[in-house]
Amino acid sequence: MRSQRVPLRLAWAQLRQWALQFTAGGRWTDQLYPSVRHNLRWFWFDGLFASASDSIVVAYLSLFVLALGGSRAQIGLLSALTNLSAALFLLPGAVIVERWGHPKRMVLLGGGGGSRIALLLLALVPLAFAGPTAVYIAIALAVVRSAFANLSLPAWVSLTADSVPLSWRGRYFSARNMAMVIAGMVATFLVGQLITGAGTSVGYPLAMGIAFAIGLAATFSFAHIEEPPPPALPQATERGTQKPILQDLRAHPTFLAFCATAALWNMSLNVAGPFFNAYLVENLKATAGVVGALSVISSLAALPGQRLFGTLVDRWGARRIQLVTGLLIPLMPWAWALTHSPWHVVPINVASGFLWAGYELAGFNFLLELTPEERRPRYTALYHVVVTAALAAGAGIGSVLVSQWGYTSVFIASGIGRLAASLLFARFVRPAEVRPSNAG
Repeated sequence: MRSQRVPLRLAWAQLRQWALQFTAGGRWTDQLYPSVRHNLRWFWFDGLFASASDSIVVAYLSLFVLALGGSRAQIGLLSALTNLSAALFLLPGAVIVERWGHPKRMVLLGGGGGSRIALLLLALVPLAFAGPTAVYIAIALAVVRSAFANLSLPAWVSLTADSVPLSWRGRYFSARNMAMVIAGMVATFLVGQLITGAGTSVGYPLAMGIAFAIGLAATFSFAHIEEPPPPALPQATERGTQKPILQDLRAHPTFLAFCATAALWNMSLNVAGPFFNAYLVENLKATAGVVGALSVISSLAALPGQRLFGTLVDRWGARRIQLVTGLLIPLMPWAWALTHSPWHVVPINVASGFLWAGYELAGFNFLLELTPEERRPRYTALYHVVVTAALAAGAGIGSVLVSQWGYTSVFIASGIGRLAASLLFARFVRPAEVRPSNAG
């Protein structure tokens, strides 16, 4: 008996060691301080649960609004108002975290608290309202959810930059993103089958309730992250002595160019973004289960993308990866214009999932490179204000186009805008100065 217990203990110890390494981002994390590994591990679990929750909302919120009786124009309105409200809360969130100095609390109160409560109330809408009232209440709660999440976004970015060593960000975020993709894929697929089996009247509210419950697990995980001490800032940047933001921006022309191209890119994305799933259901007659299955295909394709691009970002630099993937992604909405069956979307989602894995990973790392450490909350807030305002504008343009000329018009326009943004990025957004490593 004793001889059998020893191998079992060794196997259990090895399994536990592998799990600890995996959830911290990989074997390379063994060389980091225990406190850093602790944060990386809980940050990994936060991403896992948050991705599962958000994937459900992204996949089925617009279909939920349609099921309540909403129109195409109201789906566009939902996207526009969500992004516009987010833009209004980002800069106040940055100012609060700069003055208050507790980014973890900001995230827990905003994205982990108010945003989750709004999602729970969204799930309860059909129990209390019906008809046009239910549609507008659902839109309002979705806007509130987004506003709370974006109020805490600058604090989240600041805490992330302080918690993840710069020289390992590509590999860590690729490992974390792979787990997030799998979680989102599984959640989207299972909830899609649940909606199909339960029916739309019960299934969509239940989906929002499940997203709320999973989101609470993300909040629990984030609460276990130990907030690192704020970095020592130069005397010239101490509270109350910082230069005005507009004056300071003049010293960072690359960041300004990055924001300008991001505005065109994201406006172009949202010309078509709110309407892909609606097009699947209305024109291609896909069920919620098919929508979920197609989302899973995209998520599966993202897994090798995360693996490949995570290494390439560290080797080649984030800008180069963002440029290459950004020149190929515009082909995706043009391909949507040629579809006549839900299964025609399969090759599009395979290519899209792979390319978007690299683009999003590179874009986030490039943003962290471009933002000055002492003013990162405000700079990232400014960037996301530009992005969300552009997304709101894109949704408004898309609503007009789809109402007048149908879904094909938004797919073509979106691809043209994305390509123009990528070409401008190649021309005007030059590599940032390389910063010293802080891997310890």
